[in-house]
Amino acid sequence: MTQTGDGGWVGALEERARAALPVPVLEYVLTGARDGVSAAEAVGAWAGVRFHPHVLRDVTDVDTSVTLLGHRLEVPWAVAPSSLQRAVHPDGELGMARATAAAGSVMVVSSNAGTSFAEIGATGVAWWLQAYLPADRTLAEPLLERAVAAGARAVVLTVDTPVVATKYGTGENIWDLVDPAIVRVNFDPGYDDQPGSDKALDLGPHDIGWLAGVTGLPVVVKGVLRPDDARRCVQAGARGVWVSNHGGRQLDRAATTVSCLDGVLTAVGGEAEVYVDGGLRSGLDVMAAVSLGADAAFLGRLPLLALVDGERGVADLHARLREETVEAMRLAGARTVADTRGIAVLEG
Repeated sequence: MTQTGDGGWVGALEERARAALPVPVLEYVLTGARDGVSAAEAVGAWAGVRFHPHVLRDVTDVDTSVTLLGHRLEVPWAVAPSSLQRAVHPDGELGMARATAAAGSVMVVSSNAGTSFAEIGATGVAWWLQAYLPADRTLAEPLLERAVAAGARAVVLTVDTPVVATKYGTGENIWDLVDPAIVRVNFDPGYDDQPGSDKALDLGPHDIGWLAGVTGLPVVVKGVLRPDDARRCVQAGARGVWVSNHGGRQLDRAATTVSCLDGVLTAVGGEAEVYVDGGLRSGLDVMAAVSLGADAAFLGRLPLLALVDGERGVADLHARLREETVEAMRLAGARTVADTRGIAVLEG
């Protein structure tokens, strides 16, 4: 396994997952699109960041908190949306939510979740809804209404998935094998049989305003790599722009997120919050992301791998990341997340 600076614990998570999960579920978690070029490049891209640390700074007390969309988080990372959490562990979204709430972070809940929004909200976790829009937008309204009623604080519109990219694997389609009772439980019965329920091929900036109007919530746009697209999102009312290539699961050979972050920040930083995901595996990676200017780092595969051990596994992940991030900030001479700005330099 490639050395990533994580002390081997991420490798241990992967080995635990390989031993515990059925092959189709494991492939769903780990596999990228097509030849897996983008998925494979992600981790190494963060390893290309170098730090220019401050010295002679008092780092007795380190504050890792950030504020996203007006709410304080105790840590500068959050949990990205992922489906099939109950296929990974029976705790599913509830285990992810409880551990994330205890860490003082935020969880983005997939619209395909296998747990009701009401149950997730009842854990007390701060959560946002991830949404795809169907060709007939009105079909999305019941789902959105349920999320608002259950306390969602924002809507994350995924925009890089007009179609689902081809994955190469065993040939078994996870969606044909998974128990329907543990996926998409927040949709109306018969949703997929209705005309217009397919993913929209005509997404546009107007959908950002539509989502904000229907929900009354801030809208974050996920799946943006280009500065010009980021600009269009903010002009249409987006409160956040999420730099993401979908974990390498959509357009293969898409650029790494770390290489795209500065362009998006230059285009919209200061007007909207900017987040980044893709291959982050350690506290060093988290500090690199916020030092380069992101308002927060989002983690996708890592919490899903940790969920193999249920709520305890996710809690251990948050605790380890906090320990690593505090150590990294102290060694960089940063007492606050804001102090990290400019310490990281993307080389190459």
